[in-house]
Amino acid sequence: MEALNVLVITFNCARQLLQPDIFARRLSKELPGSRSPDIILLSLQEVAPIAYSFLGGSYLVHYLERFHHAIYLAGKGLGGAKYVQIITGNVGLTACMVFSLEEQRDNIRWFETGGVGVGLQEMGNKGAVGLRFGYAVPDSDTIELTFVAAHLAPMEEALQRRNEDWKNIVRGLVLTPATNKGSGTSTKRQPAGEESEQLLAHDPASTSREPHGLYTPTSHLILAGDLNYRTSSTKPRGAACLLFPKSNPDRHDNDQLNSLLQNDQLSRELKAGRTCHGLHEALIEFPPTYKYSKKAQMLAEKEESMTTWDWAKHRWPSWCDRILYLDLPAWMGSETPGMRIEVEKYMALPLMPTSDHRPVILSMRIPLKAIPAPEEDGGEGSVRTYPPFDIDPRWRDRRTLARRKEIIVGVLAYLSLTWEGRSILLVLIMGGFLGWYVVRGILV
Repeated sequence: MEALNVLVITFNCARQLLQPDIFARRLSKELPGSRSPDIILLSLQEVAPIAYSFLGGSYLVHYLERFHHAIYLAGKGLGGAKYVQIITGNVGLTACMVFSLEEQRDNIRWFETGGVGVGLQEMGNKGAVGLRFGYAVPDSDTIELTFVAAHLAPMEEALQRRNEDWKNIVRGLVLTPATNKGSGTSTKRQPAGEESEQLLAHDPASTSREPHGLYTPTSHLILAGDLNYRTSSTKPRGAACLLFPKSNPDRHDNDQLNSLLQNDQLSRELKAGRTCHGLHEALIEFPPTYKYSKKAQMLAEKEESMTTWDWAKHRWPSWCDRILYLDLPAWMGSETPGMRIEVEKYMALPLMPTSDHRPVILSMRIPLKAIPAPEEDGGEGSVRTYPPFDIDPRWRDRRTLARRKEIIVGVLAYLSLTWEGRSILLVLIMGGFLGWYVVRGILV
């Protein structure tokens, strides 16, 4: 059966500007076969410093354009494939971007967006942003695809907090028809690598849809991000770093790596049904994605092959960066036996010089057939029809309040932590002092 080729990428940017040429080279080298992905989904965490991330809009353009250019360069490395940036969204420091092949951009018909903060005071220093869109299949129905980029609580001991973050994402992430106005979202249909004005691509059909959470009966669901689940509940102490896994190209022959993976919190919590309910993950056959040392990042900048994994000694090496997906519903399989989502590759890219995380990619093939709504009682026991948590009835008010706090924090951070803001503050102080001096001279 024909399939939609989807490439998912998650990367914690460490609030640094991306080096597009290095990223593109490593990405195009690892993509399976000669077939270009139809859709590319990017999940970005710590996308920019907090001042720019919280203010959003034009303050983020310089950071996101680097990924725009990287996709353009990667497409050139795949036989000249041209990609169009379709939509971008962010909640605080977490962002997502959607690209499609240029010749397929008209197949994407409508968008829904949403976001929720789960950080301090429900702000977006941690949180999730979701995008849902319809992909029209010729002579068939429209495939729905939901993409969620997330960043959960850090630290080894914060396991329960991460599970609580997931619960709050399910309760607070509600997707509504996309608009540019005050949403942290832009829609545009421009070739990657080219500059043009942002255009609102809004399908009136989407306005008739009721708001939904991230689980719906008829949509595919992909979750990607720095989920921050660790391989220990305590920080490494003393000589614990001697137990860190050493480099070995074959994971199956690396006893230290296999032992570490057995302690992976996410795998355990998934199996127990305490987080990421109903989602599946492909087999992990790559080393931990976090936390690499400054020495390792310096070697990455020189693009030298790493003969050893150089870890930061104050964190247990962990698979923090993950991509999960919701499999086809049982009622769809009964209609079309043998239909399934195929995972072609799940791997970590080489370390980037700007981050202590490795990017992770998932290449998958999704059947080109819309998921039908279940018949009465057909969705019994499915998270699609019975999500693990109810939507918070105050989700909109809580997000609005958190957004106001983000703007306040963003302005303060801009004035105190950026050179542009400090310059503005200095001019204001000097202007105020000069005004006081003039008024004082007049009065005297």
